[in-house]
Amino acid sequence: MFEALGQRFTALFSGLRGKVSQSQLNDFAADIKTALLDSDVALSVAESFSNQVLEKFTQNSDEINRSTNPSQKIFEIVNQQLVEILGGSARRVRYAKVAPTVILLTGLQGAGKTSLAGKLAHYLKSEGNTPILVAADLQRPNAVNQLQVVGQSVKIPVFAPEPGNGVGDPVSVAKAGVQFAREKLHNFVIVDTAGRTGIDQELMTQIVNVRDAVKPDEIFFVVDAMTGQDAALSAKAFSEGVGFDAVVLTKLDGDARGGAALSIVSLTGKPIIFASTGEKIADFDLFYPDRMASRILGMGDVASLAEQAKRAMPEEMSKKLEDKFTKGEDFTFEDFLSQIEAMKNMGSMSKLLGLLPGSAGMKKQIDNFDESELVRTRAIIQSMTPQERNEPKILNGSRRSRIARGSGRAVSEINSLVERFTQAQKMMKQMRSGNLPAGMPNLGGLPKMAQPSNTPKKKSRSGNPAKRALEQG
Repeated sequence: MFEALGQRFTALFSGLRGKVSQSQLNDFAADIKTALLDSDVALSVAESFSNQVLEKFTQNSDEINRSTNPSQKIFEIVNQQLVEILGGSARRVRYAKVAPTVILLTGLQGAGKTSLAGKLAHYLKSEGNTPILVAADLQRPNAVNQLQVVGQSVKIPVFAPEPGNGVGDPVSVAKAGVQFAREKLHNFVIVDTAGRTGIDQELMTQIVNVRDAVKPDEIFFVVDAMTGQDAALSAKAFSEGVGFDAVVLTKLDGDARGGAALSIVSLTGKPIIFASTGEKIADFDLFYPDRMASRILGMGDVASLAEQAKRAMPEEMSKKLEDKFTKGEDFTFEDFLSQIEAMKNMGSMSKLLGLLPGSAGMKKQIDNFDESELVRTRAIIQSMTPQERNEPKILNGSRRSRIARGSGRAVSEINSLVERFTQAQKMMKQMRSGNLPAGMPNLGGLPKMAQPSNTPKKKSRSGNPAKRALEQG
């Protein structure tokens, strides 16, 4: 979503060289405002942000030019302001003093509220909670049935005493749902309410009545991030008419320009608590302002990438690979296959690559990434015997021909994979010893691994074969 804005910021920072004058700082702040407006940020928010950034520039102009890297200092100021405009720090769900904790979902029709209810329930369940969904949207056609289907897909019970489609009282259903959760010892109740295609008094009155009946601990306003400034305006209207505690953004993986996320916090004074970033049930997580600011400024989101990897790869498998690396054991095709399986659970590779630093400058390559490459690689490895996976050195010509037939791939593809894998093994050995292979860039700006202090330095080898044989003796 923030690709276009990220590219604009990357271009702006790349144009900063050496010391900067006040005139340049003024121009830079004006360019930031233009970039925000192009990304559908509300005019008042874009103006306020650029003015605040310029004020910080002016206050710190001497410090900026005394710095050995003025552009880095400017980057820090912009990053800090972006974090603030996005809410400052991550907001967590507030638990009720006495269970159950009641969460009321509100929002306009089409925002993805019902699907979001399932994702939220799945998230809470993964945190060790026992949520239940309450079908209080009794107006939209098949809304109750849709929530039941969503509940079944994530194995979450759904309280739905009324068929909906215009039948039933949402206030009674919501009250009964909370009571049912209390009796059955569910510690979270997620109440799905009706939406409208636009703001109207009938909608406001109904939600206020449900709110007053169940006295929720949290009211989340669900916003379709694709609607841009309209999302911010509807959030402001709901905030004034009903009131809510936090915002949940859906469809954050879409092609919209990101203006909603940057405008909502400023216009409503309410934080964004969760964000849905895809269609899969697991494409949902807490919203971290600092991580989002980092992505907008082209620095990626390595923290989220690491968390996704940790969730996707079982702890036992991760520990096994770490131990192998520490002990100096060879990385095998069996290990590679387990990593491919974990990557498959993490979702789209294009999305994962988009979390890496500098991804804004690799948009074309990321967009053209062939997702099926992993499927083909997996098929080749699964066509190997367990011994071949653990001892790649035994892969002679006849074995490779058999693997090619079993995987439906050409022998040349098998040869290419084995060659690349052998190079990866060598690189891991080099990394373990504290050095990267000759000509190999230090990817991601990561520091080289330091040598243990008790490791003796290797002696230089003689160029004389006979003498070298005696040395190795």
